[in-house]
Amino acid sequence: MTAELTALVATAASLGLVHTLIGPDHYIPFIAMSRARHWSRGKTLLITLLCGIGHVGSSIVIGLAGVGLGVAVAKLEGVESTRGDIAAWLMIAFGLAYLAWGIWRGLRHHPHVHARLHPDGADTQAHEHTHIHAHDQAPEHVHVHDGRAASTPASAAPPAKANITPWVLFTIFVFGPCEPLIPILMYPAARMGAGSVILVTSAFAVATIGTMLALVGLGSFGLRLARFGGFERWMHAAAGAMIFLCGFAIKFLGL
Repeated sequence: MTAELTALVATAASLGLVHTLIGPDHYIPFIAMSRARHWSRGKTLLITLLCGIGHVGSSIVIGLAGVGLGVAVAKLEGVESTRGDIAAWLMIAFGLAYLAWGIWRGLRHHPHVHARLHPDGADTQAHEHTHIHAHDQAPEHVHVHDGRAASTPASAAPPAKANITPWVLFTIFVFGPCEPLIPILMYPAARMGAGSVILVTSAFAVATIGTMLALVGLGSFGLRLARFGGFERWMHAAAGAMIFLCGFAIKFLGL
């Protein structure tokens, strides 16, 4: 490996790390949605990994096409800029829609008190008790009377709904460009040959996706330990607000 190629690979890894750190859209949406939707750590990291692959992979494909066809850098930068605008507006729209749904859900699933009657043993008398719950809790309600446990059967629980959130995030990240990859890394590497392009893009991809996974893993773990009390029912709204702010920052603050 020549000194020039070594320097370019090191630059690629550094840019992948830095552009991920300074871009909150690379990790905040996953941390927020993981907490709101109670994703497991494995599911959170898998979704992050797939979105990271889509994010970096789409720019690599466009860059390789540009290098192979001899397209000018300026034209590819225009394509990447358009993709960035689409990704930003998609994130803004998704964030606003999820925020509105989260507010509606928070208002609908407020904690309240129920009174229930249960028989006392063999006689026909009954006693009343109350319990407080929110409708977004698990449907099972267990009581123990005279040594017998009764609960709502699992079959009574409503069927799980398909979750399109990961696919929405994946679509947004496929449109999201890696701005420094093509002009700063791929075109200079192309002058050294195909092997150099592979090394440089691999270094950038590993650094970007690896940083995303590390930040999302740490952030989601820390947020999972936090307890928000009565604010728990507003976690979906908070997640939507965070995604909206990320899209706003990309579009209007240039992050």
